[in-house]
Formats: sequence, C-alpha cells, structure tokens
Amino acid sequence: MGVPRFWPAATVRPPLMLRSPRQRASRSTQDAATAVRRSLERPSRLAPLAPQDEVVGVQNHTPRPRRSGPVDGPLTALVVDPLTTPARAPILDDGVITRRSTTLPPCLRLLLGAGLVLGAPGAVGAQEGGLGLRAGTAPTPVASELPRGAGPVRKGRPPQLRRTRPATSAVTRPPLRGSVARDVEAAVQPSLVGLPDRPAPAAPSLRRKAPEEDPWAPLGWRMGGLTILPGIEQSIGYDTNPNRVDTGAKGSAVHRTEAEVRLRSDWSRHALTGALRGSYSAYPGVDGANRPEGEGVLALRLDALRDTQIDLESRFRLDTQRPGSPELGAEVRNRPIVATLGASAGVTERFNRLSIGLRGSVDRFVYEDARLTSGTTLDQGDRELTQGTLRLRGSYEPTPGLIPFVEASVDTRVHDRSVDRSGLRRDSTGLTARVGTTFEMTRTLTGEVAAGYQARDYEDPRLRELRGPVGEAALIWAASPLTTVRLRGAALLEETTIPSASGAVTARGTLEVQHDLRRNLSVTIGGTLAETDYDGIRLREETRAGSVRVDYKLTRSVALRASFTHERLTSTSPGSDYTANVYLVGLRFQP
Repeated sequence: MGVPRFWPAATVRPPLMLRSPRQRASRSTQDAATAVRRSLERPSRLAPLAPQDEVVGVQNHTPRPRRSGPVDGPLTALVVDPLTTPARAPILDDGVITRRSTTLPPCLRLLLGAGLVLGAPGAVGAQEGGLGLRAGTAPTPVASELPRGAGPVRKGRPPQLRRTRPATSAVTRPPLRGSVARDVEAAVQPSLVGLPDRPAPAAPSLRRKAPEEDPWAPLGWRMGGLTILPGIEQSIGYDTNPNRVDTGAKGSAVHRTEAEVRLRSDWSRHALTGALRGSYSAYPGVDGANRPEGEGVLALRLDALRDTQIDLESRFRLDTQRPGSPELGAEVRNRPIVATLGASAGVTERFNRLSIGLRGSVDRFVYEDARLTSGTTLDQGDRELTQGTLRLRGSYEPTPGLIPFVEASVDTRVHDRSVDRSGLRRDSTGLTARVGTTFEMTRTLTGEVAAGYQARDYEDPRLRELRGPVGEAALIWAASPLTTVRLRGAALLEETTIPSASGAVTARGTLEVQHDLRRNLSVTIGGTLAETDYDGIRLREETRAGSVRVDYKLTRSVALRASFTHERLTSTSPGSDYTANVYLVGLRFQP
C-alpha cells in the first residue's frame, strides 16, 4: 500500500488494515488533521490567511444527492474579498473556507474525501486560527464563481448568512474507514454511491378467512376422520284423519318424535356416507292409528386402484299400510308394517373417460300380519319375497360435469310361498334398459335423470306380461342465492296380491321450493303427485298432497319448525277415498 505524499516520514505507520475499522477511522482523521495544520504552516504550499479574508464555501463540480462516503470530482475553494463581495454572497450550510488559491491542495482534497468539512464550530481536530473540523454530510453544490459586478462591502462586516438549520445542531455519522489512495480503495472495494436505504420489512399479511357456506348449519361431532350429525325433533299438533279412511274419520291430537343421524367421512382415500332417520307418531284419541316410519342408507366407496373403484351399500325402509288399502281387501284395526332390507356391491373400471361398472344387489320385502275388525288375523306371508338384480352400466364423460350413460339389468323375484292366497304363482323375471345422464351445470343445476322400459314375465301363465316405462330423476336447482328448487321422481313396476292383477305401474313426483327470507328463516312449499294403475283390472288411485313449512333457527343447534300438510286420495275402488289435514309445531335440536 502506498503512502500519501503529504505525510511526513515520522507519521508513516503500519498499514491501517492491521487495526479495527473504528481505530482506522479515528487514526486516519487525526493524521489528516495534523497534515492539514502542517500544510497551512508552510508558506510554499499555502499563503497565510489574511485578516480580511473570510470563509465562504467549498464546491464539488459534480452534483449528486446527499450521502456519506468519499466525495468524487475536483474540489475548489472560493476566495472572497470583503471589499468587493456583496453582503448576500452564497454561504454553504456545512461551513466555508477562504483561501487565496482557487484550487485545494491534495491534503484538503483527501480530507474532504474522508467526509470532513472545514470551518464548522465545535469540530474535532485543529484549533489554530479558529479553524475546526467536523464530520458531516456532503455539501450542497453551489456556483463555481461569484456574481460579477457586485458592489463593495464595508471592511470587517461579515457576510449575511442564509437561514439554515442551527449551527449547534448535533451531526453524527457512522464510523468511517481510513482514507486511502483512490487506486488502493478501488482495488479493495468499489465505491457504492446513491444506494437507497434498505426498506423496512413489510408487516405479514393476514389471510382472510373464507366465509362459511351456512353459518347456521350444525357443526356435529368429530370422531377421527368422521363427522357425525345427530338431530332430534319433538312436535305436537292435530290430524283430522289419522287412519286415512273414507267414512267415520275421527280427528286426534298427534305427538311425533323424530330422530336422525347423518355420517360423512373426510379421508384422503375412500369415502363413507350414511343417513338414518326414524319417527314415531302417536294418536291418543284413535286406537290403532299409531305408526312408525324410518329409512336409512350406508354407502362405502373403496379406491382399490387408480382406475378401479368398489362400491358397497346397505339400506332399509320402514312404512305402514293404510287401513283402506286395496291390497288388504278387508277392514283392519291396525296399520301393518312393511319393511324393506337390501344390500349391493359393485365395481367400476375407468378407461380414461370411459367407465364400465357391474353391480349386484339383493332386496328383501317383509309384511306384517293385519288385525281385522272381526278379531281375526290376515296372513300376509304370501307377499314376502326376495329380489336379486344384476346391472351393467357404461358411461362416457365428453365434458367435465356431464356424464351420459346406458345400462341394462336383469332381476328375479322369488316369493317365500310359491302360491299366493288366490292360487297364483307370482315368481317373475324382469328385463330393464335405461339411458340417462348425470350432470353439474355451473353448480346451479345438478342431478341425475334416467328413463327406460321394463318387461316382466310371470311364472303363472294366467298372469299376462307386465310392461311399462321406468325411470328416476333427482334434480337440485339453485335458482338464486336465496332460492333452491328440488325435484324427485320415479316410475316403477310393483308387486300386488290383488286377484287377476299382474302388478301395479306406479309413478310419483315431488317438487319443493325453499326460499330463505333471512339466513336463519326459511319457507318451503312442496307438492306431491302420485298415480298407481293396476294392470289387468280396472283399479286406479291418484294421490295429491301439498305442504308449507317454516323453519326458524335460533342457534346452530336449536330451531323452531311449523308445518301444514294437506292430503287427498281418489280411487276407483269404493270406500278408498280420503282427505286429511295435519298441523304440527315442533322444536328441533342438532348438537
């Protein structure tokens, strides 16, 4: 490392890199101040200061923003004579120096390169002739020449100063590196000029919580990867025709208790869903009118392989027969129970967008014996049967959300008794073909629609073949954020024990419109149409029903419910018509 030429031999010291940065900065400042004082004492280098000279400014010819660090560009000192300089001469904020030379010596240039400004009071360094040194920011650029033609100024009168910050304000700066030659400094580290301050770290952004779909929906119970949603409802009201009879109808108060449990899984693979609902209606004013109702389904999907899926399902349904049903053929005192149990298993293989599935199911139908008004019992064991079904289904997905399919199935119905009460063999075999589609259109219309044709051949030749259209439909339409429309429909061929009738062709449909007046207040209006036509005889029944229900949710767990239902049945069989009105008010609890 080279030594600056203005340092005396006695001031040569070991390289500054052997000291710490703070020591190097302090030593460099002291050495530079000593060199300035000695250079000012040399007549050959700088002329002594004259009494009439005044300090007015130091200028850097290269304008630049304020910064700390070395000053680049040639530096000059402005010399002003008080007799020829106007009182409004430009004065620098950081101090001035008056010299008779217009070019600074190398020592001052090095001193200013270290970030020091001459002429500030209270500075560190030499005190000779009132000269001070202090650390400060880079000077503000000024004109290199004073205005010409200025008038004389009275001798000894100091020039007027601009209004600036107080001279006594404290000025601080971080420790500086020792001043070294420009070529050595460039070799060690390049000068960085005009770098902006490091921005303060931004405050962590808080992710907005996604709004809940239904803030009034019950939370349920979490058990591992399963969510269980139980519920119980207690209602009281009045029924104008509990037994659904044509003549002699007697109204009664009704107490209904309903309970349900829903189940869904939250697994990364496979899926388990279930729903179980049961109710019991008690009529204190009418004997034999009490009746239970219930249904349930449990479905398990196993993702065996990437493109292989196994589906398992079990189901049941519990209902009662009305006393005036043509299937009974006599006056009864109770409502016989009808139970349906079933299970199915299937496998589906996907070939890109093409899916082929095979499914087998078994269903069991059980009928309770009826108690007649005469005190005897009507045996219904001849109606109990077991049905087995095998179905093949193929589907293709041309676009996401639309999956048309075609399916064919074959089934057999085997009765526990080969001959019924009328002496007919009702075992049969059926063939069914259907086409349909499942769809999801912009999340506003979802569901499945299927339609087809079924033919059933009976073992007894006296029963003619039963044919008719079959199908299913389940649609959900979100008409608006506050209105939801649900449509369910089915057409099927059912068994019967009415003499000379091969079977019954049944079609039913239900439409519900739910509108939310508020988030926790909704009104539901529904209607049902059903028609049953018995093949082989002139017997037809039509059922119409309408309902209005209001649900008011007090909390997530507690809700009030009020409903009104009107039912009417019209039949070609004498004594089978009825009309009933049901009024209910209840409280529902869902933990």
